[in-house]
Amino acid sequence: MLNRRQCLFGLSVCLLAGRSGLSSAQAPTQPQTEIGIGEYRLGPGDRVRVQVFNEADLSGDYDIDGTGQISLPLIGQMTAGGQRVSDLEATILKALSNGYLKNPRVTVVVLTYRPFYIYGEVRLPGGYAYVNGMRMVNAVVLAGGYTPRARQGRLLITRLIDGKKTELEGNDDTPVLPGDIIRVPERFF
Repeated sequence: MLNRRQCLFGLSVCLLAGRSGLSSAQAPTQPQTEIGIGEYRLGPGDRVRVQVFNEADLSGDYDIDGTGQISLPLIGQMTAGGQRVSDLEATILKALSNGYLKNPRVTVVVLTYRPFYIYGEVRLPGGYAYVNGMRMVNAVVLAGGYTPRARQGRLLITRLIDGKKTELEGNDDTPVLPGDIIRVPERFF
């Protein structure tokens, strides 16, 4: 007869085997239109830190202005809006290598992201600071929660994708990105 420890061990082995047997068709998938923060493109309202190794005078914190520009020492005005962080690093590196420094090492870090906005059937509509890893449910909570008339679980998101404003439908688990405009619709009953 099996003792209690052997039964628990056998049960855990069965459970693990069952979980690892999920096919990719059964695994939850994300919509094709969903863009993660790794794909994030800089824009007006973002604040970045540019660090040039061993060059304190060339390093600093910069706000991306309304036209998508930053002004760097030696280089001057440079377009940052619409670029990924890695693209901006490469652009600055190329500009500094062009007669200013030999083998510069450049790092760009986003210090603060532009805010997201939420309106409609929430208690406190407005603009809120973006935090990495945010989901729509977090945005609704920041906005004071749903009103009694809200159509919960369905959110409309206006997001800039490839330079075009695109309206997407989301739920509480959809990721929020900086600059998103979220509308919580009213229910009809």
